[in-house]
Amino acid sequence: MPTPILELKNASIYQGDSLVLSNVNVEINKGDFVYLIGKTGTGKSSFMKTLYGDLPLTEGEGHIVDFDLKTLKEKDIPYLRRKLGVVFQDFKLLSDSTINENLLFVLRATGWKDKNEMNNRVEEVLSKVDMKTKGFKYPHALSGGEQQRVAIARALLNNPELILADEPTGNLDPQTSIEVMEVLQEINKNGNTILMATHDYALLLKYPSKTLKCDDSQVFEVVQRKG
Repeated sequence: MPTPILELKNASIYQGDSLVLSNVNVEINKGDFVYLIGKTGTGKSSFMKTLYGDLPLTEGEGHIVDFDLKTLKEKDIPYLRRKLGVVFQDFKLLSDSTINENLLFVLRATGWKDKNEMNNRVEEVLSKVDMKTKGFKYPHALSGGEQQRVAIARALLNNPELILADEPTGNLDPQTSIEVMEVLQEINKNGNTILMATHDYALLLKYPSKTLKCDDSQVFEVVQRKG
């Protein structure tokens, strides 16, 4: 039996008082690679924000990596985020810190103490995204694609059960988007579950996978045509 890592049942998602998505029923299983598509303003970001605790779930049921989104307390959010890896469109790297310092900062913030273990973990995740030799550099010295690789490495630090990638190729040119996508595909093959919001339909054609679409206040699965 597949193991659900994310399950929403009859969920309604609000941004303030505005209903963005209603009656959402979604299940993502361990090891899945799932796209979330839809035009700007159809609720993709609100959907993602609800999953990592930025927006409260007030109607329906929601479970993600063993957390109940309906009863999630403010104090639980850091623990939820330790089980999730979040990759943003705009990288969100600390500009005045080297790549290694950026990653060590996250480890310290999530409770790591042993310096050797921390340095080893940083080296491991940078190796996974082919950035092992760039740890001494500052973000401004890296290309957009390299910065996004670092952001993916950062998302991997705490061995997350689920990676939420919100438009990870949104600021990148087509060739760089493919390189970043190859990294995500490889991570998925190694067992990480990934939910990726995107408006880049060329990637969907090149790397077809289960696809959810936000449209008209609904979320539904799109059946991709073969060939």
